[in-house]
Amino acid sequence: MALQLGDTAPDFSQDSTEGVINFHEWLGDSWAILFSHPKDFTPVCTTELGEVARLKPEFDKRNTKAIGLSVDPIEDHHAWKGDIEETQGCGLNFPLLADADRSVSEKYGMIHPNANDTLTVRSVFVIDPKKKVRLTLTYPASAGRNFQEILRVLDSLQLTDNEKVATPVNWRQGDDVIIVPSLSNEEAAKLFPQGWDEKKPYLRMTRLNK
Repeated sequence: MALQLGDTAPDFSQDSTEGVINFHEWLGDSWAILFSHPKDFTPVCTTELGEVARLKPEFDKRNTKAIGLSVDPIEDHHAWKGDIEETQGCGLNFPLLADADRSVSEKYGMIHPNANDTLTVRSVFVIDPKKKVRLTLTYPASAGRNFQEILRVLDSLQLTDNEKVATPVNWRQGDDVIIVPSLSNEEAAKLFPQGWDEKKPYLRMTRLNK
């Protein structure tokens, strides 16, 4: 059965470009972005890994670790690193799992046989410090991912974990948010003294005073 939101992310031990990763131990009290690639030395993957490397300061600000994966051997990963730095202008600065035995891929359902029965698709898992799966995304091999969107959803998850709000369509950090419908107006007034714009009883927009 495929991993679902709220499931505990499977633990694993697997070799990587930074040595053997014991996943839950490596994660510690951080969030994680675990994302898979179809194959080393492929163009779309090369651009994605360069982008994630460039975004490391943004992930760091969000207490988030990035970790990639493909089913190629560790020797290929190390050889590929030079191409990534040369073409993308940023060297690999996070671990890339060498899942040659497909043990991690199978635990996470990263191989979709009707797309390709041996290579991983572009899976994304956001995992919180409690080791729970909070977001899943699946892209085809031909389409590169939008990591700005992944950062946006990470911001939403971290905000809504701490505030009684939800984030509306196309929300970005600093935009108005929605007071969750489960709060009565009396309860909301205590939490949001700045007030809100009530478009409907279930749609109350407010701006957090942060």
